[in-house]
Amino acid sequence: MKKGKMKKIMAVAVAGLIVLTGCSTGGSSKVDNTNEKIYKIGISQFTEHPALDDARRGFEDGLKELGVNVEIEYQNAQGDIPNTVSIAQKFVKDKVDLIYAIATPAAQSAKQATNEIPIIFSAVTDPVSAELIQSMDAPGGNVTGTSDATPIDRQLQLFNEIDKNIKNIGIIYNTSEPNSHVQVDSAKELSKELGLKIVEIGITTINDIPQAVDSIINKVDAIYTITDNMVASAINVVAEKALESKMITVAAESSHLSGGILITDGISYYELGKQTAKMAKEILVDGKSPSEIPAETAENTSKMYNEETLKTLGLDVNNTAFKDAEKFLK
Repeated sequence: MKKGKMKKIMAVAVAGLIVLTGCSTGGSSKVDNTNEKIYKIGISQFTEHPALDDARRGFEDGLKELGVNVEIEYQNAQGDIPNTVSIAQKFVKDKVDLIYAIATPAAQSAKQATNEIPIIFSAVTDPVSAELIQSMDAPGGNVTGTSDATPIDRQLQLFNEIDKNIKNIGIIYNTSEPNSHVQVDSAKELSKELGLKIVEIGITTINDIPQAVDSIINKVDAIYTITDNMVASAINVVAEKALESKMITVAAESSHLSGGILITDGISYYELGKQTAKMAKEILVDGKSPSEIPAETAENTSKMYNEETLKTLGLDVNNTAFKDAEKFLK
């Protein structure tokens, strides 16, 4: 009897250990999964070109660096505003945790679609004029983000540094893009102090760009490329035609240099995307409301030049404009 009882006790003990071990393993797994919450983010990008692509890549990389676990649904509107509306409505239906809207039309459509889901924008020059937020310091509502406003005064100054004979600066812009109007107006005002004159030409489709460049080249000494989505989509056309005429070109942001523009002292959309990712973490992980997070401009700018373009133009790399600039690497 004693041996029989002992065997039964041993069997129960072993079974208990197996059960406990199984519960322990299963419990740990559940706790780990709970701690590693996965947030669903819908990314609405207005169109496809290097600057906006960089804003998206920077955002995604920034979230990884911050340790935020996300499931991303990426949608590109291909430059079509009705598409941005459909994309925003889909994200609302899918009940995403946050919408990241890249460029003004995408952000405006997202705001129209929901006043509950947090929205973060980037690549928007003037979010107040675009009626996305009430003010930069106090956005209000469910929207905040980062502006791609560039240091236009420093960029225009580059023309004077490269060649003091430059007086007339050409700008090509999309007449349907509010951000472009803001930049053209700012450039006109700031150019007066530098002894420069802005000559602008508006376009309505990307097919207008070749003719617009040909037209403006006959009227100006140099070309300034602003952060205009339509122009950025065909930046290589602008750069090639300007280069054929041995014309100096200055860009509002670094991705234009990949198309052949000479120099910029401006923002990096990749870094702007990473900056925006910090705001997303504050909302998703820290539980802040977008209304509590001030909208921001780029924390850093950088001066860069396209070495190949510089050599083709026969410019001196020791010129003041290039001395403290980095070579642009594709």
